[in-house]
Amino acid sequence: MDATRLRTYLQQFEPKLWTTLREGYTLQHLRADALAGLTVAIVALPLAMALAIASGTTPEKGLHTAIIAGFLISALGGSRVQIGGPTAAFIPVVFVVIQKFGYGGLILCTLLAGLMLIAAGLLRLGTLMKYMPQPVITGFTAGIAVSIFSSQVKDALGLQMEEVPAEFVERWSAYARHFATTQPATVAMTVLGLVVIVGLRYWKPKWPGFLVALLVCTAATTLFALPTDTIGSRFGELPTALPAFDFPRIPFERTFELLPSAFTIAFLAGVESLLSAVVADGMTGGRHRSNGELVAQGVANAASALFGGLPATGALARTATNIRAGARSPVSGMLHAGYLLLFMLLLAPLMRYVPLAALAAVLLVVAWNMSEYEHFRTTLSAPWGDRVVLLLTFLLTVFFDLTVAIEAGVVVAALVFMYRMSESVEISSGVRMTDDDLDEAAARARDEQQRLRLPRGVEAYQIGGPLFFGAANRLDSLLDQFFEKPKVLVLRMRLVPVIDASGVHALRKLAERCQREGIVLILSGLRDQPNRVVAQMGLDGGAGGLHLASNFDRALKLAQSLVAAHG
Repeated sequence: MDATRLRTYLQQFEPKLWTTLREGYTLQHLRADALAGLTVAIVALPLAMALAIASGTTPEKGLHTAIIAGFLISALGGSRVQIGGPTAAFIPVVFVVIQKFGYGGLILCTLLAGLMLIAAGLLRLGTLMKYMPQPVITGFTAGIAVSIFSSQVKDALGLQMEEVPAEFVERWSAYARHFATTQPATVAMTVLGLVVIVGLRYWKPKWPGFLVALLVCTAATTLFALPTDTIGSRFGELPTALPAFDFPRIPFERTFELLPSAFTIAFLAGVESLLSAVVADGMTGGRHRSNGELVAQGVANAASALFGGLPATGALARTATNIRAGARSPVSGMLHAGYLLLFMLLLAPLMRYVPLAALAAVLLVVAWNMSEYEHFRTTLSAPWGDRVVLLLTFLLTVFFDLTVAIEAGVVVAALVFMYRMSESVEISSGVRMTDDDLDEAAARARDEQQRLRLPRGVEAYQIGGPLFFGAANRLDSLLDQFFEKPKVLVLRMRLVPVIDASGVHALRKLAERCQREGIVLILSGLRDQPNRVVAQMGLDGGAGGLHLASNFDRALKLAQSLVAAHG
């Protein structure tokens, strides 16, 4: 790799922080970033704790993740205003991994996911993630929302049960068995939290609704001595310092068992961070570096694991809050992590009084926002293939496993795409000499007139659309359509923009069959990509009864001469 290409390659990974500082960073920019960072930290504080508890771990793990990973994502990332930390998308995966493999298994999963993200960025796969089918994203996002809602029923109702099963059906069966243990005080705090959050969203949208709800519910629980679980009663005192860097005991012998979950975490982190960066670009008019963002996400996840934290990614809602608060650069995200550290050091003794019902109310609202009900409903009116992909991904996410849901959704979406592309390929008997636009009736009439002018013994067919593995088999039956076999068959290819190995293989089989039956095959009007692939795969003109012509006129002249030569 020469110096210029190496420089171009490395530029993809330059953090936006460096770009911002190089452009000039003023005191005015710092003030704006400081205010934006404080605003986001106030929003992130209750979310980080709620997400950690919902994931089956302790609240400080969420704060540690938001501080460590959030700082690194902003400092090293490819977006100017991205805010990173734990997000709701990870809850089902993290919960299941902790139940099956313990917290050490989660650390190994997060570490492996970080390495996968770094590799994906270095291999420049960031652009490919933009092509994830939307029904798959909508399906697993809605499925995750249902899973989050399902996970909060125990704390929202105060059910007296030991553990919440990971499987959806078993979970709701357990809820039904323990429904009689519902605590009225807990239900009251959940309703109060929901009323405060939803009410502020309508009447004071600029206020930090999540934090206000926590303060109101905490004050009510403390003043009236309500019998409801709090952070302190379940988890004890929160630590007032970051954990030391450590390489904890993790089950490396179970690495292969953990790989699917690690891949799911990496996939979710990559897709969610890039979607967030794209939305941020739309709000700010900027342009992120997708591969640099993936590398930053990978470093942040690996570091979070080595400090005993959770998986992290770019958080769309917090990023949007950051932008609306006036953020100018990645410094706002770095300061947001600093503010969270300060909150943890100063407020940890007070956080023990926060009722778990208030955190459940926060996550119920997060689940509703994440469900994207309107988008889900709109996709249900899409063509049948998209509906199948949406519902399959959604149901598998809810009832089985997110890893299986993503794999099945992508595979079925690919099959639907191949089917649609194969249906779009037309093999018709049109023989138009020019490319003028005509209405359908006029075009059909002209085709019929031109067909009458074809030399005796010559047939012409036109292929329209990409000739790839989903459509190549349609060439097999082409010769079976003739009542009387022609001497020369002209296959017009000018409307074929792309051809793959399967398409070339189908052409070779057609040429071999034509040769066996004494028919000369002419391919006319090959475009650049098909011409290049045909040449690379050794399907040369003149070999095996196959000829190439640059356009249809020359193909007709060649056909006339071949018919005359063979009498």
